[in-house]
Amino acid sequence: MQILDNKALVLRTRSPDKYSVIPRSKVVGEEAGIYQVAVPWGLDEARVLKNLGVRNVPSPITARYDWPGRFTPMEHQKATASFLTMHNRAFVFSEPGTGKTLSSLWAADYLMSIKQVKRCLIICPVSIMQSAWMADLTNSIIHRSAIVAHHPQALRRVEMVQGKYDFVIINYDGLNIIADEIVRDGRFNLIIADEANHYKNVSTDRWKSLNKIVRPDGYLWLMTGTPAAQSPLDAFGLAKLVNPSGVPRFFTAWRDATMNKVSTFKWMPKADAQEKVHAALQPAIRFTKEQCLDLPPVITGTREVPLTAQQIKYYNMLKTQMLVHAAGETISAINKASVVNKLLQISAGAAYTDNLEVVEFDCKPRLNVLLEVLEETQRKVLVFAPYRHSIDTISTFLEQHNINSAQIHGDVSVSKRTEIFKQFQDTTKPNGLKVLVIQPQAAAHGVTLTAADTVVFWGPVMSTETYIQCCARSDRKGQDSDKVTVVHIQGSEIERKMFKRLAERVEDNNLLVKMYEELLDTK
Repeated sequence: MQILDNKALVLRTRSPDKYSVIPRSKVVGEEAGIYQVAVPWGLDEARVLKNLGVRNVPSPITARYDWPGRFTPMEHQKATASFLTMHNRAFVFSEPGTGKTLSSLWAADYLMSIKQVKRCLIICPVSIMQSAWMADLTNSIIHRSAIVAHHPQALRRVEMVQGKYDFVIINYDGLNIIADEIVRDGRFNLIIADEANHYKNVSTDRWKSLNKIVRPDGYLWLMTGTPAAQSPLDAFGLAKLVNPSGVPRFFTAWRDATMNKVSTFKWMPKADAQEKVHAALQPAIRFTKEQCLDLPPVITGTREVPLTAQQIKYYNMLKTQMLVHAAGETISAINKASVVNKLLQISAGAAYTDNLEVVEFDCKPRLNVLLEVLEETQRKVLVFAPYRHSIDTISTFLEQHNINSAQIHGDVSVSKRTEIFKQFQDTTKPNGLKVLVIQPQAAAHGVTLTAADTVVFWGPVMSTETYIQCCARSDRKGQDSDKVTVVHIQGSEIERKMFKRLAERVEDNNLLVKMYEELLDTK
C-alpha cells in the first residue's frame, strides 16, 4: 500500500472489482495481472478498506492532523489515536503512564474537526477529573471548550451538560444522576470511559447508566490497564458494551464457557479461558511501558482526593491558629515545621497530639483512590506513607479487599524486612505480595525493589532527598519494565505545595519551614 500525495491510497490486487464499492476508486495501472487501485484517503474509505480485509490501513489522522498543544505526540500515542479513529467502539488496554488520555483526546479532536463527533463525554474517577483529563485538555486541546461537571447539586450538573461545551467530564456516580438528561440532550456521540474495569458487572447502576447513554451509531472507547485482572468473568460486562456479539447474551452462559465449577461456591478458569477473553475484548490496542521507548524513565501523575468535612474543620482551625500566632510572635523554625507536619497529618487521615495520642479522621476517599491506582496495574506497587497510623490503616484496608500486602516501618526487625523484601521481589508466584506499604525512613536507602513499576505516595515526604530515594527504590538497573510511574495522592493546599516542590527535585533542608511561610503568604 502506498500513500499518494496524502490524498489517496494505492493498493496492489488481483481483484480490483471488490474495491468498486468505494466511490471515486479507480484502477490506475496493471502489470502481469496485478492491478493498482487508487482509493480516496478519507476516514470512511479507510474503514471500508479495513472491513474488506485490507491489513494495516492507516487513518488519515496520521498525515492530516496538526497534533495541537504543548506536547509532541510519541509514536505509540499516534498509533493509539489512529486506532481509535478507525473504530466506533474499541478498547485501550495500555498501561498507566503511557499517555492514553492524551491519545484519546487527539483522536476526539480530529473526529470533531471532520464533523464525525459533535460532543464528547468523558467518564472517569473524581481523582483524575482535573489533574489528568482537564489538565490534558487545557494543555493540548486548547481550541475546544471543556468543563468538569462535578457539583453537589444535580441541577447544576444538568446545566453544565446542557451547555455548549465540546468536552464534558463527569465521574461514575455523577453519570448515574444525569444519564437521562444526557440521552435527552442527544449531542454526545462520543463517550470515553476511563478506568473502565468499573463497568465489568452488568447488574450495577454504573453499567446500566453507561449502556443507556451510548448511541447505536455513536462512539464508545473504554480504557483500562487491567480488563480482566481478577477473573475471566470480568470481561463480560466490558464486552457487552463494546463487542456484544463476542459474548453470549447471558452472564451464566459466559461463565459456563470460561469457568469450571470445582465446588458449590468455587469456579476455576478453563484452559482456553484466556483465548476466549482475548477474542471477546476486541477491537483493542495495548502498549506496555517498556514498549514505549520514547517515554521518560519516570512518569509522574497526580490523584486528587477531597478532604472530608471533619478534616477540613480541623485543617482550617490549625491554619487559623497559625496565622494568629504568626501575627503576634516570632515562631521558631522547629515550631514552623511542627505546624506544617500537623497539617500533613490531618490531610493523611490521623493527627498526633502533644501526648502522642492519635486523633483519627475518616480517610475512606483517600483509600478508595489508592484502590483505583492498584486496580489499574497488574504489577507490584510500593506505597510510601509517612505516618505509622496511615500504614496500619492502609494495610487493614488492603486485607479487607483481599490484596496481598506487607508493611515496613521502624518496628519491623532487620531479619523480617529482609524476608519481606525477598518475597516482594519474587515475581514467580501469581498470588505473591502485590503491595508493600512502607514508612519512607525505613526504606529510603540501600533497598532494591525493582519488582514494582508503580510508586504511590500516600502523602508528601518531609524532604527532597527522601523523595528521590523513595522513587529510586524501583527506578534502578534491573527494573522489569524500565519505566516507573509515580503517583501523588493529594487533597489539601499544603500537600499540593509540598508535592510540587518535591517533584521539582530541588534539594532543600528547610522545606517544611518554607511551606509554612508560603501558607502565610497565601492566607
